[in-house]
Amino acid sequence: MQQETKTCQNCKKEFTIEPDDFAFYEKIKVPAPTFCPECRQIRRMVFRNERTLYKRKCEAPGHSEETFSVFSPDNPQKVYCHKAWWGDSWDGITFGRDYDFKKPFFSQIQELWREVPDIAVLNINPVNSDYCSITEGNKNCYLVVGGDFNENTNYSAFIFNSKECADCYWDTKCEQNYETVDCLNCTKLKYSRYCEGCYDSSFLFNCKNCHDCLGCVNLSNKAHCLFNEQLSKEEYQQKMKELNINSYAAIQNLKKRFAGHSIKYPRKFARIIRAVNSVGDNLEETKNCYKVFDVFGGAEDSRYLWLTYSNVKNCVDCDHLGLKSELAYEVSTIYPGSRCMFSRFIFSCHDVQYSNNCHNCSYLFGCIGLRSKQYCILNRQYTKEEYEALVPKIIEHMDTMPYKDMGGRIYKYGEFFPAEISPFAYNETVAQELSPLSREQAQAQGVKWKVANEKKYAPTIKSKDLPDTISQVPDSVTSEIISCEHAGSCNHQCATAFKIIPSELQFYKAMDIPLPHLCPNCRHYERLAQRNPSKLWHRKCQCAGGKSLNGVYSNTAKHQHGDGQCHNEFETSYAPDKPEIIYCEQCYQAEVA
Repeated sequence: MQQETKTCQNCKKEFTIEPDDFAFYEKIKVPAPTFCPECRQIRRMVFRNERTLYKRKCEAPGHSEETFSVFSPDNPQKVYCHKAWWGDSWDGITFGRDYDFKKPFFSQIQELWREVPDIAVLNINPVNSDYCSITEGNKNCYLVVGGDFNENTNYSAFIFNSKECADCYWDTKCEQNYETVDCLNCTKLKYSRYCEGCYDSSFLFNCKNCHDCLGCVNLSNKAHCLFNEQLSKEEYQQKMKELNINSYAAIQNLKKRFAGHSIKYPRKFARIIRAVNSVGDNLEETKNCYKVFDVFGGAEDSRYLWLTYSNVKNCVDCDHLGLKSELAYEVSTIYPGSRCMFSRFIFSCHDVQYSNNCHNCSYLFGCIGLRSKQYCILNRQYTKEEYEALVPKIIEHMDTMPYKDMGGRIYKYGEFFPAEISPFAYNETVAQELSPLSREQAQAQGVKWKVANEKKYAPTIKSKDLPDTISQVPDSVTSEIISCEHAGSCNHQCATAFKIIPSELQFYKAMDIPLPHLCPNCRHYERLAQRNPSKLWHRKCQCAGGKSLNGVYSNTAKHQHGDGQCHNEFETSYAPDKPEIIYCEQCYQAEVA
């Protein structure tokens, strides 16, 4: 189990397989991958459509109602509405078929996948929140994606247990937030990131327990601060009147000013809390984890994770994973699972391989849409003895008759589903958010591309002509079609036009926030741009003693390394060509604590 360097089948770049990787592969009896970690993640994301949503009819017998769906009307996938899919009128086992040793496995699973009905959109127990995707327990929410147990919240992604928020990303237990990213327990916070316990503030970065502050960075337990300058309460209130923060034009100027101000302060190389022997970013309670990102509530002895929570163990190459899952490999959206491999949308299952959208099952290989089943292959029921005898033969067949995609990539046992068999086009999925491609690039890689229907919106008002403050906006604005400021010129899946829904207008009025000038898609991509990529670079601390290495920031405390440059090195998600000042843990704490 020595370290080994391989060339990725997809991007042709070299990647390293570490001894700990080999130990895990041996433990679960799978071969080493032929795709690099980044390409493995993108390949899984080609199968995850969160935000490209359509209306189409339910195809269940006796149904014809229009339903909200992640599948476009021209998608050949058979689609049932949520109620029909979970009903008792059908059973996935009826689609079962014998394994054909004359055809590659992935060709057979693709055929089965298109025939078995899929859920129009995964939206569990919504209350007046039909227009949400991959969510649970939301009430009075609109276009919330991947967020659970929220109320009266609009246009937000991965927001949890929050109320009356809009345009937020990765917020938890927040109330009346607007345009915030990675915030916890905050109230009436706007245009901010990485804040905890803050309220009645705007334009904050990495602040904790602050209130009535604006334009501040790295502050704790402060009030009435303006661009990191301490003011009296009366001075602060007077400055706020002068700034006129309820004006759209004033807010755009403040965004530019704050961007220039915040870049002058040091940032910690990674956001890691209560972690032991772990490498990555946005980590909480991890132990012995390597190259993991957005892990909350515990993870142990795991590698190459993205977006996981709640005590996962011994998992590799997983995303959207949680609830004490163990021994998972190359999976996406597992809640929970043990010994699940090369699968997606698996809930409360054990020992499942190459399967999709299965619930409360065990011992499945190549199954789609099964519930409460065990010992099934291609949705056909077998005895325990028959299953255990046939699976090894299929694995051998996958190696002797591998699948070859349009790009010449070879898929044997041990690889996730080929991207080209995804029911979604590349630009409909999260893959486009993580690694944007043009139509030509996507087609060159052999993945599908969705050509958007010509948008025939006839805007009734241009965004530049919207009133400067919300107090000037009439209730009739909900009947207007507003042109997006980007007008389709960006790479953000621009809708070119949008409308203001009544609950949204009510929120803006209550919070004294001017109307947005961008469509929801463009606003979402602007929030994405605030976060670092799920990549790491090896760098040195940029503390040079009395100042930062670039001379922009002057240290306020004596550091343990003295007057010379700090020699600490680390893995960070801040790329070397970015302008941020990056400090190690010790230097950062000396300045911020």
